[in-house]
Amino acid sequence: MKLKFYITTFISLLTLVTAAQDATLIAKVSKNKLGLNQRLKIEFSINKQGSDQFTPPKFTNFKVVGGPSQSVSQSWVNGKVSFSQSYTYIIQPKRKGEITIGTASVKIGGKYIRSKPIKIIVLDAVEIPKNPNDPNYIAQQNIHLVAEISKTRPYVGEGVYVEYRLYVSENVSVYNYGVTEAPKYNGFWNQEIKIKGQSPVKIGKYNGEDYRYIVLQKALLIPTKTGKLTIDPMKMEIVIGVPTGRSDFFGNVITRNVRKEFASAKKIIRPNSLPLEGKPANFSGAVGAFNFNVAISKEILKANESSQIKVAISGKGNLKLFELPEVITPTELEKYQPERNERVRVNSTGISGSVSDLYTIVPQYKGKYKIPNVSFSYFNPKEKKYHTIVTDDLFVDVLEGKELKPVVDTNSIRKQNVTSTGNNFRYIQTKTNLEVVDTSDFFKSNLFYILLLLPLIAIPIGIIIAKNNQKRNNDLVGNKQRKAEKLARKYLSEAKKKLGEKEPFYEALERALHNYLKAKLGIETTDISKEKITGILKNKSIETTTIHQFIEVLEHSDMARYSQITTTEMEAEFERAKQVIVELDKQL
Repeated sequence: MKLKFYITTFISLLTLVTAAQDATLIAKVSKNKLGLNQRLKIEFSINKQGSDQFTPPKFTNFKVVGGPSQSVSQSWVNGKVSFSQSYTYIIQPKRKGEITIGTASVKIGGKYIRSKPIKIIVLDAVEIPKNPNDPNYIAQQNIHLVAEISKTRPYVGEGVYVEYRLYVSENVSVYNYGVTEAPKYNGFWNQEIKIKGQSPVKIGKYNGEDYRYIVLQKALLIPTKTGKLTIDPMKMEIVIGVPTGRSDFFGNVITRNVRKEFASAKKIIRPNSLPLEGKPANFSGAVGAFNFNVAISKEILKANESSQIKVAISGKGNLKLFELPEVITPTELEKYQPERNERVRVNSTGISGSVSDLYTIVPQYKGKYKIPNVSFSYFNPKEKKYHTIVTDDLFVDVLEGKELKPVVDTNSIRKQNVTSTGNNFRYIQTKTNLEVVDTSDFFKSNLFYILLLLPLIAIPIGIIIAKNNQKRNNDLVGNKQRKAEKLARKYLSEAKKKLGEKEPFYEALERALHNYLKAKLGIETTDISKEKITGILKNKSIETTTIHQFIEVLEHSDMARYSQITTTEMEAEFERAKQVIVELDKQL
């Protein structure tokens, strides 16, 4: 009797809990987008018992291929009851376009509950193999390698975010994968965004269907020119477990491993050129949102005592792709080459941080000196306009040191009348006592003979020096070589300081090459690309070998930052860059 009581109580409780749930009717399709010759599965599920009448929608513009098939499931887990009753149909569209599947209804306890309508997009017929169970076909339909682009029409200099995702449906399994060909970013400054640890598996939709996906790679791209820029596909080789439709002795689905190559679609980005209207004269290619500041460490000091002027730009944008404004100081303040300091972070939202130049100045004379204000201009892509920030003038007060000699204004001197006094004009002596000078000692001295022979020795030495100078001046090739080497050392001085530090060295090396081109050819940093460099240098009649070497150094500088490089290889790269600048300068 007790057992019967407990069973009755359990069933009653189960019924009460189930009845307490709100009844819902949910419609779910296997795909929201399909070809005209494809089929889809639609399932209507009810979460409450007691339904005595189910009415499917009118499948207008669809042909019912199979169904309805019914299934019922009920479970009790940790005191929670779940119930589901489903009706499944297999349907095929009759026409192309956007088709809406209407609502289904079910009657529970005298009340009708309806599902929501679902929109289906029907495209042209797709090629279906003779055997739809072909593992290669199944793998192709259930795995997708996709490149997601944050923006297709950025401004030149504005960051674009690209993310490569691998979508895998629940129907197949992935056992192993590897990238066989990395994407190429021609026409972009690019930097990979590191993914911390192993990328987690996420749930998302692809073409309206539910998929699992992982993020394979992220990168930040900054277009350096306008026009049609193509991001080449990423290619992968994947080992996939495809169900064969058969089961083993224990009822487990038997799968077959298939090795297949996948590639993401090409992506096209068409950058907009920066507007000419309102473009400041001092604009150097900064795109983003920035703050600008110029500060001095000491305003009061002594002669030969140093002070530092810091020029800093902070914010979010292409911080690595433009030059900082230069501080102009009076000639009485000796200024040294600035020291560059970068604190930059690259993530999926772009480049952020700060870049600064630190100048050391040393006064030579006592006095008060004015350092004129400095201005910085940038373009804000969100506001679509230019901004200019102007700092205040700086003053340096040197309290101790040598006095700076004033410049005499000769125009201020005036004629004055001579006033005669008793002592102005004295008696002029008309007689003198002359004495004979004894010169015998001098004419017999060594000094006399040295002075006598000196012109005879100096003349041939002067002739030799003059001929050497004339020969040197006539040596046009040698003069060009010496001038080019001096210029190369000037532009590469910053890179030489960074030898041994991989990323700072290659950034400084790349910046030196860009600065050289800007100085010699008038190319803005934002316009620099391999194609434009090649075209301009060809127009300047530069040898093809030299052009190739220059482009090669630029590409290697970009790639080497993410490779294992030794100090010896850096030194070799420095010499190559120096030689390339020398050769270019000689030919230019």
